[in-house]
Amino acid sequence: MNLPVIIQGGMGVQVSSWNLAREVSRAGQLGVVSGTALDLVVARRLQDGDASGDIRRAISHFPIKDMADRVIARYFIEGGRPQSKPYIPVPTISLKPNQQAIDIQVVGNFVEVFLAKEGHDGIVGINFLEKVQMATPHAAYGAMLAGVDYVLMGAGIPAEIPSLLNRLSRHEKFALAVDVDDASVKYFAEIDPQTISGGQLPPLKRPQFLAIVSAHVLAAFLNRDEATRPDGFVIEGPTAGGHNTPPRSKEIDENGEPVFGPRDEADLAKVSALGLPFWLAGGRSTPELVQQAIESGAAGVQVGTVFALCENSGFTPHYRNTLRNGIAEQTLYVKTDRLASPTGFPFKVAQVQETVSNDSVYKARPRLCDLGYLRTAYERSPGVVGYRCPSEPIDMYIKKGGTIEDTEGRMCLCNGLTVTIGIGQTRADGYSEAPLMTLGSDLGGALQLTKLYPQGWTAVQAIDYMLGK
Repeated sequence: MNLPVIIQGGMGVQVSSWNLAREVSRAGQLGVVSGTALDLVVARRLQDGDASGDIRRAISHFPIKDMADRVIARYFIEGGRPQSKPYIPVPTISLKPNQQAIDIQVVGNFVEVFLAKEGHDGIVGINFLEKVQMATPHAAYGAMLAGVDYVLMGAGIPAEIPSLLNRLSRHEKFALAVDVDDASVKYFAEIDPQTISGGQLPPLKRPQFLAIVSAHVLAAFLNRDEATRPDGFVIEGPTAGGHNTPPRSKEIDENGEPVFGPRDEADLAKVSALGLPFWLAGGRSTPELVQQAIESGAAGVQVGTVFALCENSGFTPHYRNTLRNGIAEQTLYVKTDRLASPTGFPFKVAQVQETVSNDSVYKARPRLCDLGYLRTAYERSPGVVGYRCPSEPIDMYIKKGGTIEDTEGRMCLCNGLTVTIGIGQTRADGYSEAPLMTLGSDLGGALQLTKLYPQGWTAVQAIDYMLGK
């Protein structure tokens, strides 16, 4: 492999947009699109009229015409919907997706990767969350139809992904094991590419797979068997944005944040001994730290925050400027919130007054779960599955077998993250969703860039800075 020095992290819901990934890729590094909720993103952009025409241009290249036509017919609104009108929903992900769900999942991921790869020969990756298991097979297939070069996955143990990619490259059926609470039998998210494509497509390129892990023990576990062995690792530390691996200690500091210690740090010598390339992530966004990573044996670094705040990211200008101003003034604080995420994993939440990080904004939001990307499957009876989310109404969650303790402090990440990229839902009663933002907690590189570029920086300028140019 021609290994990049810098991997641009796959952040949020389209914060790592195709625009950003394309610029990073054109600069010779690995641009990565976020693979979270791309069905929702494309459906809502189409309902807003797709003023640039980019999405419809990408869909015109989708190799399965009937599926492309169904997506356009269902979601595209010429001139865009009235701003007061709610978006029509996309089907919620489940173990048994219907045709509408499959259509928008496959096409949505194709669109984002196609646009990121358009017009250059650089490498492009897509980042998936292991916790969103039920969407993974069809999302990965859509990305591979667009020729994605790398797949990255964290927030869990992605043991089956190498086999999934092998099978999808040959358009073969695959059943991905899915975690189901209280299960008495095994459950799977299944895909049959032949049914989707009609059996008329040539074999697909099998992308490289990078497993995002925090511990050398997990890296060694994945490496020990050919069926689970990735092509490389991203070793992510606790300062990285988004979801973090829970610390081994149960200790909580004075701010209510989990305490990470030496036992939570990967042994890089043991990772290096596995013989696979690896990159370091979390607080690695200065030239000195990039060089330090390389000297430790890493191929380079994965970086999120400085790219999330650049002009090419998916953040709307308002939210991007709000975060950059807070960093420039050194007033922005990013909390490792142990309760916010419905997954139960610690989650980095930027503390901004207008967002749900503000307790009054959080309490004013009606509890509901209508997107469901982070909801959990549970067994209602053998072979029958239900779904619950600790951020849904408390009485509903308890009726589904959940505990009231699990609902404490939970935020709706799905809806909150969509607001910051300009596609937040407006409810029929007039309520507009409140935003939520995540960044890494080490803001050193971003602070230096605010000094170099007070009016903002591009992805290329961020790369040049980190490479010491």
